[in-house]
Amino acid sequence: MTATREKAQIMSASEIERTLVRLAHEILEKTEDLDRLAFVGIRRRGVPIAQRLAAKIKALENRDIPVGALDITLYRDDLSMIGAQPLVNATEISFPVTDKDIILTDDVLFTGRTVRAALDALFDHGRPARVQLLVLIDRGHRELPIEARFVGRTVPTTRDEMVEVRLREIDQTEKVLLMEKTG
Repeated sequence: MTATREKAQIMSASEIERTLVRLAHEILEKTEDLDRLAFVGIRRRGVPIAQRLAAKIKALENRDIPVGALDITLYRDDLSMIGAQPLVNATEISFPVTDKDIILTDDVLFTGRTVRAALDALFDHGRPARVQLLVLIDRGHRELPIEARFVGRTVPTTRDEMVEVRLREIDQTEKVLLMEKTG
């Protein structure tokens, strides 16, 4: 495992909250039919982001938007590098994805490979009418032609830097950090 150190805090808890409020409003502006809208969060941190956005839309529009959780472990193109027994978490999508407008949600967009794997996993559950990508942070360095429709913040990084999103549901703290490889 590569050693890292904190280089800077990119977002505080209040900045994350304001960003999610803005993204919820942006989704409402760009969504024609809320009855077809659903969120699918990529495990791990994409799931609480999707749940929070659905709650914000519920508060604004008094409508329940379905939220699913997608595990992409077995769809990754680097599966052989993860280990002999990769840890697989459950995919939980309790609604039909066919003909839905899915907003695929993740914390950080980097090379695009996670999103490619997520699309493969999602389409194993049906054929959505449309899939749009929402990320809290877009850090660049794409290796695949993948672009987010909804972006919380764009953070230019070097290859020696990483972005760590920490959410209270998983990490018991709330912030986004720019980390730097030290070794």
